[in-house]
Parts: sequence; structure tokens; C-alpha cells
Amino acid sequence: MVRSIIVDTDPSPDDAVAFLMALGSPAELELLAVTTVGGNVPLHHTTRNALKALELVNRAADVPVYAGAAGPITRLLETAEYVHGATGFEGYDLPEPVARAADGFAPDRIVELVMSRPEKTVTLCCLAPLTNIALAMAREPRLAERLEGIVLMGGARSEGGNVTPAAEYNIYVDPEAATKVFAAGAPIVMIPLDCTHKALTRKDRLDLLRARGGPHMEAFYHLLEWNKRFDEKAWSMEGGPLHDPTVIAWLLKPELFGGRLVNVEISCDELTRGMTVVDWHSVTGRPKNALVLTEIDADGYFELVIERLHAARRD
Repeated sequence: MVRSIIVDTDPSPDDAVAFLMALGSPAELELLAVTTVGGNVPLHHTTRNALKALELVNRAADVPVYAGAAGPITRLLETAEYVHGATGFEGYDLPEPVARAADGFAPDRIVELVMSRPEKTVTLCCLAPLTNIALAMAREPRLAERLEGIVLMGGARSEGGNVTPAAEYNIYVDPEAATKVFAAGAPIVMIPLDCTHKALTRKDRLDLLRARGGPHMEAFYHLLEWNKRFDEKAWSMEGGPLHDPTVIAWLLKPELFGGRLVNVEISCDELTRGMTVVDWHSVTGRPKNALVLTEIDADGYFELVIERLHAARRD
């Protein structure tokens, strides 16, 4: 059965690889829409980056892009140009997109797309701060129970944060939104830094990506090589983590991952803002609300990423 998905994103190269992988997997995934949010860079850049990526593979006409919230529900947006560059797509000169975002506010379109289909048939793939998802749930209280599930990249169990000692960026930016989403009752798969930090863009893996050939593979070779320099230096890693495509990879091949169903709570306190408090050993007795993935077959993951990214382009 083909699973219908919506990808909510703030595109840096990682995010783009993720939704292009979905387009390269038509036997398994139907990409209903890409929705953008202010995050890694401001909303006008994230929306433009989504359109650039789709045009790179000649798929802009196949998938609507809806712009959403420019910033968090109650806080000022804290972007990450220090990681992703001024536009979020530094490292390769992609042309300005011809296509434009489709009409409509992303949270409203999420509600329409989910509620117009049979229940339990749409999965939200969340690669960014969860603002759009929380706003959609506020607009339609039945949304969570209607979803097949939510798969998100965000948080950390014991790895520590990548923006503060306690918090991963996506959750940190809008912890109030994350709190609402985790409490809403939809089945959640959470892919934290504990997992993604085991999937590094080593030189040999980027070389394999480039060797598949094609203009979009060449572009992503350069985009990822540039984008991962910050992580390599900051974390003393052999390559940077390829975070967001794990969401699509889990939908395609869950056997590549391992984890545990646990309770996750979100801290909105200033010292630990955005911390995902993972009750790994069920010591609180709170309801288990998320499958938290901490293990990954990194080689199998990169094989899948390269295969499906390559398949995304239409000539």
C-alpha cells in the first residue's frame, strides 16, 4: 500500500534530500504537499529552497509547496545561519525558482489534506520546528486522531543538545508547539540526535552519492559537503549527521532502525528549554507517547538515501 505523506520542513540540504527521497519512492510514498516554516533560516528562504530543490529534479509541477508560520507560536524565531549559511542552501549555485508557493496557509492546508481523506491514511513527516503542526491541531481538534501518525526528526535522549546543552534545534525553537504535538494523542516516531549522530556524511559516502551521476546528485554533493562543515568542526566528527532523511528512511525501511516506545515530555523552562525528557526506563509511569529511535544501520541508510535521491529526478 502506498502511504500518503505531508512533509513539513525548513529546508537546508538535509530536508531537501528527505522530501526528494519521497518523490523517488512512488511505490511506497505519495507526497501530498511540502509545507514550510521559519526555522533554519527565515520563511522566505525555506519556501524558496523547497521550490529550488523540486525544480532541480523537474518535479515542481508535481507537488504543491505551502508557506506556513514565519516563527514560533509565542517566541521570537531563532534561526541557524551560523550552521546553514545566509540562505540555508550555501555551497552550490542553484537558480532562482520559476515556480511559486501555492495559495493558502500551510496549517490550513494540512487540515484540509488530512480531513478530506479517510482516517488513518496520512502521515506527517516533520523535519523542522513543530509550529505548523501545532497550529493545524489548534484549528482542527480532530486532526491528531485522524492521522496515521507523525514521524519527526528532533530531540535527544542522552546525546545532549546541538543548540544548548539540553536541546536539539527543532524542539528548542518552539517548545510550546512541541508540547502540544506530543500531548495530542497521535502515534509519534521520534528520531533524535542519538540516532542521527550515527549517520555521518563521511567522504566515502558523499563520493558514492556523487558517483551515481546526474546534475542533482552533483548539486547535493556540494550542498551537503558545505553544510556539514559546521558539524564536523563543532562535534569533531568524520562528516556531519544526515539528520532529516532518517524520517523518510524509517517509513521506507524501518528495519534499519531500533528504538523503544517511551514517554517523552518537553521542557519549556528557560534553562532546559526544548529538552526532550525521555523516560527510557518507564520510571514515571506516564503514558508512552513516542517510539524513540536510537539505533541505525548507517551503511544501509546511506545506500537507501542515494538510491531514492537519484530516482527523484525526471528528465
